[in-house]
Amino acid sequence: MTVSVANAPLSYGAFEITVGSDFPVPDPQRVLAEIGSAGYAGTDLGPPGYFGEGDVLRERLERNGLALVGGFVPIGFSEPDQWDQGVAGLLHTLDLFDAAGAKGARPVLCDAGGPERLANPGRGGEDPSLALDDRRWRLLVDNVERAAEVARERGYEPVFHHHTATYVEGLPEIERFLADTDVALLLDSGHLAIASGDPIVGLRDWRDRIGAIHLKDIRMSVLEGVRADRVGMLAAWQRGVFCALGAGDVDLDGFCAELSTGGFDGWVVIEQDRVLGSESELDDAAREQAGNRQWIRSHAGW
Repeated sequence: MTVSVANAPLSYGAFEITVGSDFPVPDPQRVLAEIGSAGYAGTDLGPPGYFGEGDVLRERLERNGLALVGGFVPIGFSEPDQWDQGVAGLLHTLDLFDAAGAKGARPVLCDAGGPERLANPGRGGEDPSLALDDRRWRLLVDNVERAAEVARERGYEPVFHHHTATYVEGLPEIERFLADTDVALLLDSGHLAIASGDPIVGLRDWRDRIGAIHLKDIRMSVLEGVRADRVGMLAAWQRGVFCALGAGDVDLDGFCAELSTGGFDGWVVIEQDRVLGSESELDDAAREQAGNRQWIRSHAGW
C-alpha cells in the first residue's frame, strides 16, 4: 500500500464558512508554508481562489513542495434553484486543478444541507423529520450523477463526502446513497463518528467504494454539549468539536490499522476543522497541524 498524507486550509481556519466573512482568515501563503514545513506532501484546495488562480496557484504549490489533492464542492443537490451556482463552483474548481497540473486531484462533491440540518448536527440519521422525502432524494441522486459526469468529462474522478449537517449524514443515508449511485465515497472518520457511526466498521463495510479518506478526531463531550444546548454546526466548530489527532474519542489507531490492512492506496487528508477567534490563534493551529503530522508518522508509519 502507498499512503500519502495531506492537510487542508480548514485546519488553519480557512474554509467556506470563514473565507469572505467577518471571521479572521489566515494569509494563504502562510498556510501553504506551514503545511509544507510540517512535512505534508499535499493540500486540499480550500475555497476556490483562496490559494490563488492560474500560474499563481501553481507557483505557490511548487514553492512549498505540495501536490493539490482535492477540492471541496458543496452543492444544494436537492434544491433545483441551486444547481447553476453549484456547477459553476465545480467548474471553477476543475479549472484550478488544470492550472495546478493536478491531474490526480479529486473533486469532493458534498451536499450543501439545509437550515434544519445545520441546526441539528449529527441528528440526520436518527430524526425522520430531518430527512428528505423520496422526490427530493431522487433529485439529489440525479444531480450528484450530473455533477459526476461534468467532472469525468474534464478527466477528473469525483468522490462524495458524507458530512455533518447535510442530507447525506446518517448511516441509513450513506447506505442509500451508495446503493443509488456509482460515485466513490470519501470516508471521513470524524463526520462518521458525529453521525453515531463507527469509522472502522465503515472501512470494512464500504471498502470497495472508498476513494479517499479524511482523518479527523472529535470530542464527544463537545458534541453532547452542542446538542444539549440546541445550537448548530457553527457553534460545534467554535467550541472545538474537532481536535488534534489522539486527543478525542475516535479510535484512530484502530482506524489506521484497518486502513493499512485493507491495502488502501491514495491520499489521507488530515483535517481539524476550526474557526479562528482571532488572528493570533493561527500560531496554535500551525503547532497542532505539525503535531498531527508527527502523530500519524509515529502511530501509522505514514
